Amino acid sequence: MATIAELEELVIQVRRDILRMVHKVNSGHPGGSLGCTEFFVALYNEIMELKEGFDMDGLGEDVFFLSNGHISPIFYSVLARKGYFPVEELNTFRLINSRLQGHPTTHEGLPGVRVASGSLGQGMSVALGAALAKKLNDDKHLVYSLHGDGELQEGQNWEAIMFAAANKVDNLIATVDRNGQQIDGPTEAVLALGDVAEKFRVFGWDVLEIENGNDLQQVIDGLKEAKSRTGKGKPVCVVMTTMMGNGVDFMMHTHAWHGKAPNDEQLEIALNQNPETLGDY
Repeated sequence: MATIAELEELVIQVRRDILRMVHKVNSGHPGGSLGCTEFFVALYNEIMELKEGFDMDGLGEDVFFLSNGHISPIFYSVLARKGYFPVEELNTFRLINSRLQGHPTTHEGLPGVRVASGSLGQGMSVALGAALAKKLNDDKHLVYSLHGDGELQEGQNWEAIMFAAANKVDNLIATVDRNGQQIDGPTEAVLALGDVAEKFRVFGWDVLEIENGNDLQQVIDGLKEAKSRTGKGKPVCVVMTTMMGNGVDFMMHTHAWHGKAPNDEQLEIALNQNPETLGDY
């Protein structure tokens, strides 16, 4: 098991991957990716129980679904750094015929990706289906999912959230990235979400909150606590407060970098704020 110091080094390297990927093609979504770096590093290196290799069924292991698929750079980086495919393949991000498209797809058979995502609002339903399948297969492993807070403005989420509680889908841990930003501005200005944690509680979920989703130890502790609450008759929701663009000072505190790539000068500034530790691709 990696130490916190080693995981912190990986967090920095993954930030560098994200920045370089979107810069190379002048396209992609760095803001939310940077904000969720600690979550992905913790999930894949400390929390989930994973088998060697990859198969689509995911029987006998935990599985993860990324609902807000536009933050694919963080997903691809962590999968590559975990060994699902060569790190060098990150060079192909968003290129024609690449397996690493702007939103995750399945037709090219990229290890680690079990569902095409990015059509916002659908990931909760997919995760529920996988969780129910595990119950039918008597598989005691868990299903994890990640959702953007702006994504919760999609109505399909709330049908699925209601269904999950009514059917006691207690092998699901759904995390909401509560960064307060979406492509058009602050979530509370676009369509106010109010108290997200209380909404899930009223819908019958067991809810816990991670106050600082960019503190790696807090994320690890929070997800371990969430894991301990599974199997008790309720689905589990983690509301995780993060900073969009975390780790790059000029990308923070704004929605402007939701879907904007840095230019050459901005990339150099951002990389200097995240000194190389493990080796770029």
